[in-house]
Order: sequence, then C-alpha cells, then structure tokens
Amino acid sequence: MASHRLPAAIRAPFEARTWREFGYLVLGLPLSCVYFALSVALVSAGAGLLVTFLGIPVLAGALAMCRGFGAVERARARGLLGLEVAPPEPARGRTGGAMSWMGATLKSGASWRHLLYALLHMPWAIFAFTVSVAFWMYGWALFTYPLWQWVFPMYAGQDGLQLYGDRTHAFYLDSPFEIAVTSAVGLLFVLAGPWIIRSLAAVDRLMVSGLLGPSRLATRVTELESDRGVVVDTAAADLRRIERDLHDGAQARL
Repeated sequence: MASHRLPAAIRAPFEARTWREFGYLVLGLPLSCVYFALSVALVSAGAGLLVTFLGIPVLAGALAMCRGFGAVERARARGLLGLEVAPPEPARGRTGGAMSWMGATLKSGASWRHLLYALLHMPWAIFAFTVSVAFWMYGWALFTYPLWQWVFPMYAGQDGLQLYGDRTHAFYLDSPFEIAVTSAVGLLFVLAGPWIIRSLAAVDRLMVSGLLGPSRLATRVTELESDRGVVVDTAAADLRRIERDLHDGAQARL
C-alpha cells in the first residue's frame, strides 16, 4: 500500500511492468533478425522458382512459417505486454488436399500480413533495442556511479570515469561534486527510461494487434455469428415460455 502513495514517476522504474516491457524490447531484436532472415530467404527462393512448379509450395511454406512466427509473437506479447490477440482465421482449402491448402495459404490476407510483420519488425526492433538499452543501462550505471567509482583508482589506474581525454588533457569525474552531478543525471535517465520503454512497447502492441490478429471482416463475421446465436437462444427461450404459459394457463382453463 505504501508504494501506491508514491508518485508514478518514482514507482515506474521499479514496477514489474517496466521490466517486462524492457525484456520484450531486448528479446525482440534477436527474434526479429531470425524472422527477417528466414522470411526473406524463403520468399525470395519461392518467387524465383515460380517459373517452375516448385515455387508454389516453397512460397506457401514460407507464408506458413510466418504464421508460426506470428504465434510466437502473440504468445510473447501475451506474456510480457499483457496483450491478448486472437489468432487469425486458419488457411483451409475446400477439398482438404495439399494443393487446396497451398492455394488457401497464398490467398489468405492474414498470411501476407504475417510476412509484412516479419519484414517491418526488424528495423523497428533495432531502433527500440538501441534506445531502450541506452537509456536504461546508462541511467542505472550513472545513478549508481558513487557505489562503483572506487573501481577506477583501484584497478584502472585513473581517478574516475573519463569524460574527455586527448594527448594533453584529460577530465575525470572524481570530485564529490562531479560524482553527485553524475548520479543526478543518471537519476533523470532512470526516471525517464520507463516512459520511453512504454512508448516503444506501445508501437509493438499496435504492430502485433494490427498485423498478427484476425482481419476486420473475420472479426465482424464472428460478431454476427455470436449475435445470431444469442438471437436464436432468446427466441427459443421465448417459445418455451409461451408454450409453458399456454399449457399451464389457457389449456388448463379450456
């Protein structure tokens, strides 16, 4: 209860949400590199082989692989960002054979959205990783500088953290005032870091929900089917009520 009385700016660096979102951004870089490399390689191979029959199954397999990447990303967003995104409509052929499945996969808009996610997420993941790690790690390192400043004179042979240096001059953060200012600057980075991390994670939320979820048409169809089921159940309940009233009321009086 005491933590809730603290301002949000002070609580944010220590909240589990901040660390989960930071972990999401850090983990996104290696995963996005794998997604991008495999997607580009297989899609390029499939496009190049379209002059032969082999291009169709290769391209369909690449899109199915991207759907698998999307399943991983939805699970990662659910676990670290608390974002629930329903899976898209499956690619099912009419006849159930391999050719029908490949045709349904190639025609599915969800498959191509998953490919688009694999291509767009890597440059964004590089940017988000760089910004979040720079602010977060530099902030904590500078904020705790008074605790580890003694490492430099004892093991590095210099007075403190070197801020500037050339062949003739060098400036070290070693005086009490300089150490205090360094820690204060680090505190500003620590307080600003969670909001930067949350802003970056918000973009990831939009990408996951917009590209890896069901289409608007599929969502609307699901809603209509649900509404139809509710209407049918309500009508059946009304018919049973009318039948019961007739049996217990009018039929008994007759």
